[in-house]
Formats: sequence, C-alpha cells, structure tokens
Amino acid sequence: MKRTYREFQKIASELKPEGRAFIDGQFCDAADGTTFITENPATGETLTKVAHCKNTDVDRAVAAARRVFNAGTWSRAEPEERKEVLLKIAQLVREHTDELAVLESLDTGKTINDCLDEIGGEVPNFFQWYAELADKTFGKIAPTGPGAMALITREPAGIAGAVLPWNFPLVMAAWKIAPSLAVGCSAVIKPAEQTPLSTIRLAELMHQAGVPAGVINIVPGYGETAGKSIGLHNDIDTVSFTGSTEVGRMFMRYSGDSNLKGVGLEMGGKSPFIVLDDALINDDLIEHAAMSAFWNGGQNCSANMRQLIAKPLVEEFTGKILDRVKAFKLGDPLDPETDIGSMITKDHKEVVMSYIQSGINEGAQMVTGGDSDLPGFFIQPTVFENVAPNMKIAKEEIFGPVLGIMPMDTGEQAISIASDTDYGLHASVFTQDIDRALHIARSLPCGTVSVNGFSEGDIKTPFGGYKQSGSMARDNGTEALEQYLQTKTIWIHTSEKT
Repeated sequence: MKRTYREFQKIASELKPEGRAFIDGQFCDAADGTTFITENPATGETLTKVAHCKNTDVDRAVAAARRVFNAGTWSRAEPEERKEVLLKIAQLVREHTDELAVLESLDTGKTINDCLDEIGGEVPNFFQWYAELADKTFGKIAPTGPGAMALITREPAGIAGAVLPWNFPLVMAAWKIAPSLAVGCSAVIKPAEQTPLSTIRLAELMHQAGVPAGVINIVPGYGETAGKSIGLHNDIDTVSFTGSTEVGRMFMRYSGDSNLKGVGLEMGGKSPFIVLDDALINDDLIEHAAMSAFWNGGQNCSANMRQLIAKPLVEEFTGKILDRVKAFKLGDPLDPETDIGSMITKDHKEVVMSYIQSGINEGAQMVTGGDSDLPGFFIQPTVFENVAPNMKIAKEEIFGPVLGIMPMDTGEQAISIASDTDYGLHASVFTQDIDRALHIARSLPCGTVSVNGFSEGDIKTPFGGYKQSGSMARDNGTEALEQYLQTKTIWIHTSEKT
C-alpha cells in the first residue's frame, strides 16, 4: 500500500541520520574531528554533521580492508557464503525501503517516488543478482599438449576503491559494492559529500547482514581530501569512479602518480534523442521524450537534452512536448504528487541557470521554464526551440531540467550532429523502420542506444561510455565483474606416467 505525504513526513521527522564514517565494522569520527554539513536541497535546512575524512582516515580504512582481505575471511570464503550474505543485504534493503527512500529524498532533493522505485527495486536487485553470480564465475583450461595443463583462474583484485556521484547515491553504491564484494574484494567507498547519508546507513545494514568487519568501509569527505586520498593510495588495487569528466581525468593522473591501479570511469554525457520522419508522435514517444530530459530533474549523465526532430514533425512534437512539460509538478520531494524535485545545491542551480541564460543569449527561444520562486534550489522544466548545433547548450553537459529542440533534415544529418560531441554515453532513436534504427545505432559512437524508448538497459546489460564519457570499464552486467577481478595463468608441467 502506498504511503501518504503525511506518512512520509512522519518518517522524516523521526529519522536520526548517521554522519560518522564506517571503518572496520564500526562508526567513528574523522581522526582530526572535523565535520561538514549536509543539507536538504529542497529547503536549505541542515540535516546533520558528517565526518570529514582525510588521508589518515582513508589509511585506516585501507589497512582494515587489506587485513581482512589477506586473512581470507571474505576473499577466500566459499562463494556460496558470500552469496548468502549478499542475499541478506538485499532483503534488509527491501525491509528498510521506506526509511532509506525518505533519507535519500531529504539528502538529494529527489522525489520520493523515484527514491522508492530505486531503493525498493534496483538497489536490492543488484545485490541479489550479483549474489547469484558469486558461485557462477568460472575460469578456463587452455588447450595444451600432453606435457602441460594450463589453468586460467580469476581472482579478486584486492582492495577496491569507489567514488560515488550525488545524483543516484544508493543506486551507484550498489553498482560498485555488489559486484566487488561478490568476487571477494574488500571495499573503501567515498560517497559524494552532498549526499552521504543513505550510503552510510547501507554500511550498517551490510554489517548486520554478516559482512565481516573491514570488508566494507565508508569514508565521507570531499573530493580533494578523501577522494584524492583513494586515488593516490598505493595499497588500493582498483578504483571505480562515477562523476564528471574533469574529475575522471584526475583519477587517471592519480593512478599514474601512485601504483598504476586500475581505474574504471563512468562520466558525463550529451545524449541525443533522435526522432526520424517516419516516427509516430504519440503519447508514448512524448512521455519518453519528457522523461529522458527531466527524469531526476535532468541531473542524469544519460539525459537526452538534445532532441533532434525531423523538420516535418517539429511543430507537432513541440506542441505535445510543451503540454506534457507544463503538467509536471514541482514541489516538496516528499509529496508523492511531486514530479520534479530540486537541484542538488545552490551553486549547481546557478550553473544550470547560467546555461539557460546562455541559450537565450545565443538565440534559442525559451518557450517554457526558467527559475522558480519555491524555497530551496528549484528550476522549472525548461524547453528551448530552434537550438543550433554550435550553441553552448547543445555542446556542453547541463545536468539540469533543460530540453532543446533541434530540427534536422535527414537521418545522416542526425548522426553527424549527434556524434559531434566529446561525449559518447547514450542515445535514443525513434523510427518505424528497424533497418534505419539499426543503421543509426551502429553509427553512433556511444555505449548505449535505445530504440523506440528511452532506456539505459537493465542490470543484465553493461553501462558505460565511449570517448570522454568513460573508460573501457563497464558497470552492470557480468562485465562489471571485470573491474574487480584479475586473471592468473597456472601452467602445470605433467608427464604421461600411469
């Protein structure tokens, strides 16, 4: 049964968010006692103080992770044992869905409906899915002559560092933690400083599920302190980072300046939504167009802000998308009637508003949207017409609720415009001709192409980008395990004795 606005408000009023680090199986303050504030972006009100971890705290977390990894308590445990614990985590997340969803909504400004969908569905499903893979990851035997046997085995990489973004805190935590723990790694996790609370609470549930002390460690802090310490640490074996391309570059440099640890990157995007001239401009297409741009307030790396529409369809598309966008309700994220929540911070709101002003200055027509007079950091869902490919809003990632309509003549022109970007994360294509759909999908340099619907795939499909949207690593699917495994060859000389 769905809860009411009043019930969610009651849960919020009873929460006592934990802001301390979680290291070696227990909560603790930062070594130097410093803290920072996390606030509710929908109101600007302080939620709690959070431990500001630095080098000393990361060192302690890595030492705990290394100790338990070397001891084999988790890394050499029977895979069925790891599977059982991960399944317990999934169950505990389901049991605490409402609490976690309210906590995340307060910390992020995300709508409670989005938080419930993600935390009640996607997060536990990730732990369950990778739990089921724990005892199904096989090595190989290479073909040899009778004088040898060649075993190709897969072993946990060791200590996995993960640096999380603020837009999907608990989902991204699950994306990193579930596969790394399934194969036997220990982990040191830095949640985004804007949104640490749900990940800290997850660590407590994981400990309750039976994850041994030291296997999971949460070190909240800033990117230039805790994040940098993880990137430069000589005893962390691999790092998975989701966030901006600018910071992703730093992690590549950190690796080169330290122990050449593996680095998996999932970064920015400037994803196109392509509507060919034979597409049907029906309610389904319009819903996908709206959600591709405005889901999570546009604070999504795969947001389809660039909407390339065949010229004969532009007028019909524009009329229908404006009707849909004007129906979105902005407001308190805890209200189940709210469709779009707030931007994450005042500074981020100002950045998004500067992009909106840039679009106006460069000659695009803003037909709806702009600033909001609500308290907190809200922006109305914004639509521009006549966006040209060379405009700033068409080239740079905005990360806010902005949709730009870009008329185009042909499918080949759409491919050219869509490809003219430093990013290559995602694209959507709408057409009734499967041959045209496949041609465009194969031609676009990006990691995911969805046809006749906006989708990032699901847990079974790898997610990541081409070009400056990512590295060769992928989250999700069996491919995610590659970030946390290393390959060993065992060559055995044999004889033919009987």
